[in-house]
Amino acid sequence: MNVNDTVDNADDDTHTAAERSAAASRSTWISVAVNIALSCVQITVGVLAKSQGLIADGMHSLSDLVADFVVLFASHHGAKQADADHPYGHQRFENAASLVVGTLLLVVGAAMAWSAIGKLAAPETIPLVHAAALAVAALALVAKEILFRYMLKIATRVKSSMLVANAWHARSDAASSLVVGIGIAGNLAGYPLLDPIAALIVGLMIGKMGWGFAWDALHELMDRGVDAQELQAIILTLKETPGVMGVHDVRTRKMGDMIVVDVHIEVDATIPVEAGHDIAVAARRKVMARHRVLSLMTHVDPWRRPDGDHAGLPAATGREDTPS
Repeated sequence: MNVNDTVDNADDDTHTAAERSAAASRSTWISVAVNIALSCVQITVGVLAKSQGLIADGMHSLSDLVADFVVLFASHHGAKQADADHPYGHQRFENAASLVVGTLLLVVGAAMAWSAIGKLAAPETIPLVHAAALAVAALALVAKEILFRYMLKIATRVKSSMLVANAWHARSDAASSLVVGIGIAGNLAGYPLLDPIAALIVGLMIGKMGWGFAWDALHELMDRGVDAQELQAIILTLKETPGVMGVHDVRTRKMGDMIVVDVHIEVDATIPVEAGHDIAVAARRKVMARHRVLSLMTHVDPWRRPDGDHAGLPAATGREDTPS
């Protein structure tokens, strides 16, 4: 017997989506303003002061603008309600946005590294930089670290992986500014190779981070389940529901930062069908109240009776990685 509860939870989901969309918009527009100012200053001073590292850092800030607008686009569309074409909602716009941001970081990092390698292959072409480049690198480091802390605080509060990705993108900028500052200082001290070496390190850092974001987003678009800890928490909530005698064949998949769950619950075989349905409804409500579950589909089984329709399914174990 399949029991599909259709309890209306739209008000709660709307409130959550609206809150996350507003937080994404507010923090991202602040990031846009900071990155416009920094990229203009870094690239201009980098060209005038002849610092490849500072120019690379400015290009990194410029790439952030693209990432910021991707986040704004995704947060706007991800907040839309479910419709006939998207019955589970539009939350996966966030996964797609994380994939785009990750791919962008990967491409930018590769381009920076290639340019730096070209300079290292011809060290006689490396000019001495001006001290103004070091001052701008220090300013960028402070501004980006403050921006990272602000964005991560907002992302953690609304539990958005897309905003977390964008916040860590800002942290990669802060780290790159630190490396660039060291390279510029080395160039000023008489070691000109340190400037393109700094640009190379920045490129590799950005590329590695981009690969991580793109890989995670790709897996979530392919219906990767939640980690083992979160899965066990959902199972525990189900088992705590009065009338639920057992739980098995729990399946999860990510929808943006929400979760879709399919589960078999066992109830006393002697109770009426209506009572079994009420238990399933109560279990669904309890899970959706405690966890970031968008939808829960229940299949009610009689307790302690062999059920051939799921005998060949693997047991739910969840992923072994830590929660993000």
